[in-house]
Amino acid sequence: MSFSLGMPFNEGEGKMHKLLHVPDHDNPTSTMLTAQASFLLQRAPLLAIGALDAQTRPWTSLWGGQPGFSQPLGGGIIGTRTIVDGVNDPVVQALVGGVEKGEMVQDDTKMFAGLTIDLMTRKRVKIFGHMVAGSVGEIDVEFEDGAEKPEGAPSKQDQIQLVTKIEQSLGNCPKYLNQYEIRPALVTSRLLSQSSELSAEAKDLISKADMFFLSSSTPEDMDTNHRGGPPGFVRILSDTEIIYPEYSGNRLYQTLGNLQMNPRVGITFPDYETGNVLYMTGTAEILVASDAASLLPGSNLALKITVEEARLVESGLPFRGTRKDPSPYNPLIRKLATEGNIKSTLSDSHKTAQLIKKTAISPLISRFTFSVPEGVEYKPGQWVALDFKKDLDYGYSHMRNDDPLSLNDDFVRTFTISSTPGSEGREKEFDITIRQVGPVTSYLFKQNQRGGFEVPVLGIGGEFGIEQEERMTPFIAGGVGITPLLGHLKTLVLEPEKFKLLWTIRLVDVDLVLEILQQYPGLARCTEVFFTGTNALHDFEEKIAVLRELGTKIEKRRIEQADLNAVDAETWYLCAGKVLRTQVLNWLEGKKVVFEDFDY
Repeated sequence: MSFSLGMPFNEGEGKMHKLLHVPDHDNPTSTMLTAQASFLLQRAPLLAIGALDAQTRPWTSLWGGQPGFSQPLGGGIIGTRTIVDGVNDPVVQALVGGVEKGEMVQDDTKMFAGLTIDLMTRKRVKIFGHMVAGSVGEIDVEFEDGAEKPEGAPSKQDQIQLVTKIEQSLGNCPKYLNQYEIRPALVTSRLLSQSSELSAEAKDLISKADMFFLSSSTPEDMDTNHRGGPPGFVRILSDTEIIYPEYSGNRLYQTLGNLQMNPRVGITFPDYETGNVLYMTGTAEILVASDAASLLPGSNLALKITVEEARLVESGLPFRGTRKDPSPYNPLIRKLATEGNIKSTLSDSHKTAQLIKKTAISPLISRFTFSVPEGVEYKPGQWVALDFKKDLDYGYSHMRNDDPLSLNDDFVRTFTISSTPGSEGREKEFDITIRQVGPVTSYLFKQNQRGGFEVPVLGIGGEFGIEQEERMTPFIAGGVGITPLLGHLKTLVLEPEKFKLLWTIRLVDVDLVLEILQQYPGLARCTEVFFTGTNALHDFEEKIAVLRELGTKIEKRRIEQADLNAVDAETWYLCAGKVLRTQVLNWLEGKKVVFEDFDY
């Protein structure tokens, strides 16, 4: 990473800019400790810090617990004094290891990089420099207000005293910073595992993590920074490999630029709740465009990391954190192709669908009919993937506070086809029945059926088929989750003893229920509807009466586990949003549940 203000980016950063077609721009890094960096060093409760070990492998650690553990001493010199894990922290060992406790190490050749960070205010500043001197010694643990020492609590803690010369600093944006309220805690470090492979406990920590910190280096520079997202945004490829998507950032590519020149990387995953921490060092491979999408569909840029050494430490952090608000910029989790990510099956079909009819059903639900001159083949329950990029992707911007999720949106959406295919197998038209819930559906709802709107078709897929058994076959639908059932209705035996539909839907969408059940009277007699929310329609009771006359059972409440327990069936079919789906899967534990996962 190049830090000199006004000087060119380093070779690796320049390569990344060229690879990703980034226009020329200046390097904003300051060649000094700025007032912003000095202020945050004194106010932030955390410092992520990276250093190289004797084998020049980068490691990253996370220090702190409360503000004020770093103070400016003048002339760009910073003094840091804080509790650390003196035994298992690889950065402590890299900087001041190999000497007796209390003995001073003076070595101005050791580089370090840092990120001072306040997760509550979402402020962070990167720093780089060299160590001046440091030592680790023991201090007595003090308990406030004369409180007695809790049983099992240590009486002493390791404390590092570190003097560093800051040579460069750079403020970073608040994107992808998930809020945590930090408080100090005692270190009771215990090494759980140390290997070139990830243990089951290490994988579990990674799978739950919503952030990590990483360090990269060249012979002259180091960089330490943060990566965040929703819990699970880092995916595990194997016992020795992980991968994560590089979200849209400031386009400096300082970390990736360093990794272009030197693929070694050091990562730490903190568990704020338990104080456990996973330290890793290894090598990184930068994946761009199709190389990224082949492993992590929907991604244009990703980093695959191969583990060289991983250390899982119990209670190694000198603080704990309480999770608060997630970043509004966090995209949905991007699952691996091997995890069944729908987008791994998509490719440009070179077909275009034209909107020829739009039918409003309820205030937020409409049916859209598309024409495809070449025809499309689909089976009941399958989905169609449509690409809205040309209409909605308006290019790069650093921040979009009015629409933060759009920064990492590929604007590809999959919709279940709600029309029934004919016997010939190839259709010139298809329907989708959808709710207006986000930017793509909102855009689609604004289109006029006479305006000639067209959208590329990326493919049709899905294996959601309903096989009716001798005993009861139940289907649970949440809202427009009724759509995969519609294409199957002509082939099902719709008798109350053979089929059961449990449909939970908002009261405001009663017209969708009426339309479908009036069209299929046999289905109406097999259906129990759970209406939620309120409705100000004057003819609400009249519509409920019509449904009851059709033989439909009506409940004005949420669906409950007891409603499922009343149905004697081994195989269940389900189409619902993530919250309801998770709940139903818990209720039906031990049963066979057929559903299709439309999560990213």
